[in-house]
Amino acid sequence: MPDAETTLPRFPLKQLAIIIALLGLVAAIIGIGVRQMDAAGGTDHSGEASLPAVSVVTPFRENTPHMLTLPATLQAFNSAPIYARTNGYVRRWLVDIGDSVRNGQVLALIDTPDVDQQLKQAQADYETAHANRALAQITAERWAIMLKRDAVAQQDADEKSGDFRAKDAAANAARANVRRLQVQEDFAQVRAPFAGIITSRSTQIGALIVAGTAASQPLFTVSDIHRLRAYINVPQATAPQIYTGQHARLLLPEYPGRIFDAVVTRSAGAVDPQSGSVLVELMADNRDHALKPGAYAQTQFALGGNGQGALHIPSRSIIFRGNGLSVAVVDAQGKAHLRPVTIGTDDGKTVVVNTGLTGNEHVIDTPPDGLSDGDSVRVVATTK
Repeated sequence: MPDAETTLPRFPLKQLAIIIALLGLVAAIIGIGVRQMDAAGGTDHSGEASLPAVSVVTPFRENTPHMLTLPATLQAFNSAPIYARTNGYVRRWLVDIGDSVRNGQVLALIDTPDVDQQLKQAQADYETAHANRALAQITAERWAIMLKRDAVAQQDADEKSGDFRAKDAAANAARANVRRLQVQEDFAQVRAPFAGIITSRSTQIGALIVAGTAASQPLFTVSDIHRLRAYINVPQATAPQIYTGQHARLLLPEYPGRIFDAVVTRSAGAVDPQSGSVLVELMADNRDHALKPGAYAQTQFALGGNGQGALHIPSRSIIFRGNGLSVAVVDAQGKAHLRPVTIGTDDGKTVVVNTGLTGNEHVIDTPPDGLSDGDSVRVVATTK
């Protein structure tokens, strides 16, 4: 009877080894492919994650007016330093700071002894010249009569006539000198050139007055404050929105809650290259004398509200660089592009964009440092 071992089928060892090797090779190939797919997928995810994550906002328009606040300096409607026009000594001053004065009112009296003596001498010189002219006139008339009778020569008669004209001119000059000194003596009364208040006094009784020199000091300053002028430097970007006849509000720290109305009267019409602003003048009524010349005030202009509305974006969206102001907008392909802009008002949270945007862009809310034109970004949030 044959053995059981001889009846079992035998599988060749060589074939079995080949099959095992093939199975291992297939497993290795599949593993490598899976790892490559995972590696490729991981690289893609890593590349996307490395892009800067940004939030974008859409510019919005406000149809209601917004307030432009600028500092202003108040000045009197008219202000004049009053100098003495004659030499002498202050005899008396009749007004002091804060006093209201009328047009032509006497402010001070000056003793003018030198001018008084010069006037007396000039009057004496005029009397002498007047007498000489009268004598020359009589002589010329007599010689003219004798000339008609052929009693004197024509040359002699002409000399007498010329002497009369010379004496007449001398008399006129002497009279003009008298009038000059009389006017100068009238300047001994220092008068107000217009109605107003005395805002400064720098003279004392007995003070020496020397007129017409570089060292001369004004005796008084008279200011007309029934209306006050306010001068404002308006930024160039906002200047086109300020026009003659426009009303503005004046706010002063000493009158909290009170609003003074002012009207734009004129503009310099030119941009100051040093400050990049346009000088604008406003006029404010000051019948109650509440406004003071030289005071600091804040001026508020109501801008916008013209149906189109002003374009607003967050202040943090503005990029400040050496070539000016700009914002970063994102296109449909996720590319950032820098747009130069000009801004109007800034209330701390939002700014008004005058030029550079249409309102349909996606503006990066807080641009990353070092962002360049054409950089790819990853938008993670959009705010209206």
